Amino acid sequence: MCGRFVSTAPPDQIAAYFDAEAPESALEPSYNVAPTNDVYTVHADGSVRRVEPMHWGLVPRWAKDPSIGSRMINARAETLATKNAYKSAFRSRRCLIPADGFYEWVARPGQKRKQPMYLYRADGEPLALAGLWERWRPKDAPDGEGELRSTTIITCEPNEAIRPIHDRMPVVLAPEAWARWLDPAVDDLDLLGALLVPAPEHLITMHPVSTEVNNVRNKGAHLLE
Repeated sequence: MCGRFVSTAPPDQIAAYFDAEAPESALEPSYNVAPTNDVYTVHADGSVRRVEPMHWGLVPRWAKDPSIGSRMINARAETLATKNAYKSAFRSRRCLIPADGFYEWVARPGQKRKQPMYLYRADGEPLALAGLWERWRPKDAPDGEGELRSTTIITCEPNEAIRPIHDRMPVVLAPEAWARWLDPAVDDLDLLGALLVPAPEHLITMHPVSTEVNNVRNKGAHLLE
């Protein structure tokens, strides 16, 4: 799974990188983004790409309340087309989640506490994580009010470099895949599913970091040391 990541770039920088329109409001930079936080997404509104903050933890349209989102921070690539929570979004509401990097925890011989690792692109470029997004409104909300937009990060089998760390990894999409992934008019699920594969082993590097990242209240840059 992908349960923590780093997002420190300002929205105008993200928008420029993804050739998208920036949002009116900005999120606080965070070196420890946790589930249920708001996160930046990139999605297509017609022919225009937009950067938009969304709730991390997908809330399906049929959910009785938003609390289910805390259990839906990740979606398995292998079951997107069949799971009721994801299959509609997979067909037409796909997005990218920009990230500086993400964390995983690995068991250490003879140690009870796992070692957190920070994983990021070796070339310093942002990661474009594949995601889905959804709209949810409470049943008693007046028309046009109370809408919650939420997102989930898609995971796949790990590549050989990450396999010793974790049995899953987030799907990282290359720039040449962004247009196809974001286009809501593309609904060929086999074509889309072919994009959801492990990143090349050379793309991502990693190093151990402080166990301070275990506490979601810690958000500072020192976590990467």
